[in-house]
Amino acid sequence: MKAKKGASSSIDIGISAAERTKIAEGLSGLLADSYTLYLMTHNFHWNVTGPMFNTLHLMFMQQYTEQWTALDIIAERIRALGHPAPGTYKAFVKLASIQEVDGVPKATDMIRLLVKAQEATARTARRLFPLVDKANDQPTADLLTQRLEVHEKTAWMLRSLLEA
Repeated sequence: MKAKKGASSSIDIGISAAERTKIAEGLSGLLADSYTLYLMTHNFHWNVTGPMFNTLHLMFMQQYTEQWTALDIIAERIRALGHPAPGTYKAFVKLASIQEVDGVPKATDMIRLLVKAQEATARTARRLFPLVDKANDQPTADLLTQRLEVHEKTAWMLRSLLEA
């Protein structure tokens, strides 16, 4: 059977349309948190000052670079599930659980804010597991596991900087 010009083919990957919609909505929240975290980290990389400047400047660069790559992976999974990925500041502000930071905090406050943002992003990812498990969606479960590992490890490393 020939597809009509301009018509999209139906998706039959073993996950129902309703489940794909719910998973894509959850991943959209993860993408929004991830983008907000990326932007916060990049902002802090540009604006950090003080005795820990070099250490934090380099650490933040490693973190935002990793985060940038993750954005594409999350968005592409949303697309593979048949849904558009959010891609505007307006959408991200609406979907994110992380609040943007006003002004330029001191270096130790940057670290505290990033710990909270890393942990919030981990919680957003973790909340999707029951839905993903129910749908038998292993690719999304794998993505979530990888993101959790990164966010939990990064939060631990940042918290370690705050210990006396």
